[in-house]
Amino acid sequence: MAKPNLAGNSSGSLEMQGVNTSHDTMLGIIVRKFVKNKLAVFGGIFLIIIIAAALLAPFIAPFSPSKQNLLIKLQAPNSEHWLGTDRFGRDVFSRLLYGARISLLVGFASVLGSITIGTFLGAVAGYVGGIVDAMIMRFVDIILSIPSIFLLITLVTIFKPGVDKLILIFALLGWTTTARLVRGEFLSLRSREFVLASKTIGTKTPTIIFSHILPNAMGPIIVSATLAVGYVILAESGLSYLGLGIQPPHASWGNMLQDAQNFTILLKSWWYPLAPGLMILLTVICFNFVGDGMRDALDPKINE
Repeated sequence: MAKPNLAGNSSGSLEMQGVNTSHDTMLGIIVRKFVKNKLAVFGGIFLIIIIAAALLAPFIAPFSPSKQNLLIKLQAPNSEHWLGTDRFGRDVFSRLLYGARISLLVGFASVLGSITIGTFLGAVAGYVGGIVDAMIMRFVDIILSIPSIFLLITLVTIFKPGVDKLILIFALLGWTTTARLVRGEFLSLRSREFVLASKTIGTKTPTIIFSHILPNAMGPIIVSATLAVGYVILAESGLSYLGLGIQPPHASWGNMLQDAQNFTILLKSWWYPLAPGLMILLTVICFNFVGDGMRDALDPKINE
């Protein structure tokens, strides 16, 4: 009697059932799903260009961002000054590059701080539960009950404006959303089999929280962080426009707009406010595009 071809039958059975027999890595699946979102890809490419230009600003900028020359103030874009000059004769393109460094630094650094604080407190609240969870969540509710813009302006007014203080303030005010998100993920994951197995073999609580549960909750955290960077850049620009953010002679997109708010300048020198305003708009939109793309790519419910 001939022996059945078990290998052939097994392979055919898997193919008939629609099982993917290729050795796809999780990263490869995420990348493929992200690439299918054309707006997310566009946003990612744009942000890479902006970040690279900001990092290379000392080598790309044709002029010093703070060098004044009143003889050429408010010049229209030309071959020497690609985006024109401001009311002090400073090169707008050079200031735009250095302003990107400030705006992106505040955005990334403050979100990194807020994500760290929110992840830690949310993980502890979700895993421990009980009175610890109640205390942390009530503190979150208190902070969220205060209008954020009012609290932000109050803190910035009390402390002297500066890059380091803005980063600290945004970090201390922005962790609440992450804490709630991480807490919800931990409440869902703490009763899973792999967590119960870790407890059974005597794994220490910090190891369970940060080595076993947290990696499985990183998807929503990454999406939240991506969207938060765009919000912080917009908030910093708004504060700088009001004169409460980055102070001259340091350039930021917000204080460039504040410097160009004079009606005469807006009427005669349209290029001056256009450049920073357009950069704020495109950067924030592209961060939202990337955040949406990451959300879809990390969602296991969405098929490729």
